[in-house]
Amino acid sequence: MGAAKEEFLKEFGEHYGYPNGPNSIDEIRATEFKRLQSQDLVYLDHAGATLYSELQMESVFNDLTTNVYGNPHSQSDSSSATLDIVKNARHQVLDYCNASPKEYKCIFTSGATAALKLVGEAFPWKCNSNFMYTMENHNSVLGIREYALGQGAAAIAVDIEDDIHPEITGEAISTKISLHQVQRRKVVRLPEGETTGDAYNLFAFPSECNFSGLRFGLDLVKIIKEDSSKILGISSVCKNGQWMVLIDAAKGCATMPPDLSKYPADFVAISFYKLFGYPTGLGALIVQNDAAKLLKKSYFSGGTVSASIADIDFIKRREGIEELFEDGTVSFLSIASIRHGFKILNSLTVSAISRHVASLALYTRKMLLAMRHGNGSSVCILYGHHNSMKLCLETGPIISFNLKRPDGSWYGYREVEKLASLSGIQLRTGCFCNPGACAKYLGLSHLDLISNTEAGHVCWDDHDIINGKPVGAVRVSFGYMSTYEDAKKFVDFVASSFMSPQNLIDNGNQMKGLENDLVDTGYYLKSITIYPIKSCGGFSARSWPLSNNGLTFDRQWILKSLTGEILTQKKVPEMGFISTFIDLGQGLLFVESVHCKERLQINLESDVYDGAIEEIELYGQRFEVYNYDNETNAWFSEAIGKKCSLLRYSCFNQDFMLNKIKGAATCRDMKNKLNFVNEAQFLLVSEESVSDLNRRLSSDVQKVISGKAMQIGASRFRPNLVVSGGWPYAEDGWRYIRIGNNYFSSLGGCNRCQIINLTLNAGQVQKSNEPLATLASYRRVKGKILFGILLKHASVDGGQQKCDSWLHVGQVVHPY
Repeated sequence: MGAAKEEFLKEFGEHYGYPNGPNSIDEIRATEFKRLQSQDLVYLDHAGATLYSELQMESVFNDLTTNVYGNPHSQSDSSSATLDIVKNARHQVLDYCNASPKEYKCIFTSGATAALKLVGEAFPWKCNSNFMYTMENHNSVLGIREYALGQGAAAIAVDIEDDIHPEITGEAISTKISLHQVQRRKVVRLPEGETTGDAYNLFAFPSECNFSGLRFGLDLVKIIKEDSSKILGISSVCKNGQWMVLIDAAKGCATMPPDLSKYPADFVAISFYKLFGYPTGLGALIVQNDAAKLLKKSYFSGGTVSASIADIDFIKRREGIEELFEDGTVSFLSIASIRHGFKILNSLTVSAISRHVASLALYTRKMLLAMRHGNGSSVCILYGHHNSMKLCLETGPIISFNLKRPDGSWYGYREVEKLASLSGIQLRTGCFCNPGACAKYLGLSHLDLISNTEAGHVCWDDHDIINGKPVGAVRVSFGYMSTYEDAKKFVDFVASSFMSPQNLIDNGNQMKGLENDLVDTGYYLKSITIYPIKSCGGFSARSWPLSNNGLTFDRQWILKSLTGEILTQKKVPEMGFISTFIDLGQGLLFVESVHCKERLQINLESDVYDGAIEEIELYGQRFEVYNYDNETNAWFSEAIGKKCSLLRYSCFNQDFMLNKIKGAATCRDMKNKLNFVNEAQFLLVSEESVSDLNRRLSSDVQKVISGKAMQIGASRFRPNLVVSGGWPYAEDGWRYIRIGNNYFSSLGGCNRCQIINLTLNAGQVQKSNEPLATLASYRRVKGKILFGILLKHASVDGGQQKCDSWLHVGQVVHPY
């Protein structure tokens, strides 16, 4: 045991690792989560979905293979057995939240979102009702607002600022709830004879914020339900009606389920895959009996009615609360599986799980907050830890943060996620479907949010910094099977990847090439490679002609799926097994695949298309393309094991590209047309740079000892041009180059992705984290991992570049 772990155990050993449990955390990981070790993974997204135990899944499999479960809407023995299993599962769910079966019912749904939707659509909204919710709420809670506003009710987001706990005297403190603007879509008058006191209001909050990990005190339930008139804020907008409370416990239930015997909320939404990983697609709504009677349901289905008549307006609904709201046949096999998950949680106890994950979260927070750059500035900014928020009694096992460079600028969260993935660490980035918390903690105004949206920013895209501000965060979260080693590896990753030592403040530029030594030391063109079909194999040529679009026939064909998706190796690695060759003399493109017996020939000149021309959009640019016949498409479908069609570039149909993130259309230079390349006409890499990368790969002693060290060739980077001579990475400083009589201008470095980590061997696709992980350690610039440079065919005097030029292997390369 290392000194660092000894120090950790000295501080947290009383709570870490289930010291009083049936198995230690090390035994649990070694026997029930072997897949993490075999894949060398650190999983830190338990707030998104925790992991199922292998022992749990063995129990589920044995259960399903030794018992016969029938549809519970029947009278057979197998159906009766299923009905008993479902009843027992309901009791387990209620027991988990300490809810009396006399006061509460458990309604199974397709997930926590479906449970929340059920409340929203069946709640007795009136024009004088109010839907009030904390800013820290998931989109699935915010969606209830649509039902409220649609019925003329008001919707109000709130921030809870003051303590609500009783004083020693027993008198309640006047609690202030800070209200945001009242939202109302239409004004509807009360029906004649109805009073304002007949209205029902709904207050919704999460037991634990899935963005920051802040836990709200459940005393809020009693105060809202019993004494809301004394809470400053609520009393100013709602003077009448009865308040009901909804708790979104989808996240918080895993480590601190609400005790409904003490805090009698009306509705509680639960997700089972966030409790114990499996099953997915199953949730529950725990509902108080009196509250259930107020819910109004219109639709009926199989299982929810005692009788109905097809040709007249007659139905008799079932009286049981569960039966009334569970449309159709419940997911009974999934329901039968939850007892095996509860068995694991109960064996460890929720209190022990809570202490275990809290120890890991506290350790990680302390380590992140202590990190400093060489100039003394903080590396990490944590979100959600405000001492003034007295309602947030404890913090859950979530850490939400962003990272800063030494100069105070932000690292993008996508950069963090990308590098973490290369290090075998799985985490989450973005706003986590919690826009209120995201805007609150990141300081994003309404104007920021709307302008970002209008500029094209959407959830899950790559735009993580806009106008100098992060638009999301990085989140790590721990589960009951997380270990100190997981936390330590993550902390070490942040320190090694984002903490800059003294006198190394260069705005994130960690490139260590020799770009200042730009002397002409005899560069020459080592190889030329053409890739006729995007993402498929290319071929080398000693000489090759140029066109206005780059190398003639380069990336002039693409494959498209039946759904219209343009296919690449990222999603269809089998495309790498397709090899190509063009014989200019014969005017033929030859295509072969290990999965096809026959070699395909495509005539470059004659009209072999099926006559159809269509328009497609790729990288924000529109192209007109030719289609091929069914026989050609069938060949490619067999080659990649997926139905697809071959398309060939015809022409642009408009000369602009929409730069969405800046919100403006910018004209494109039609002298430098692009075929189906990602960014530029040409990609150039240096043989010396590849050699330097191989030297670094070989210097990893542990990989050499384990036999995992690799050597790669320039072809791994799919370059069009490979040059040789000079220093490694000298190409980074080139602005222009001349090869023969052809001039090229540099568009900057090529940003690398995980496609370079794919190895095609004997018909199999093998994935690793190299060479991208090594490149990330020294070739990272502002979130990009650069290797090679992008070029466009340029004209020295501003005139049209000649299209009949050729490149030849061996030509001298003159950099400028």
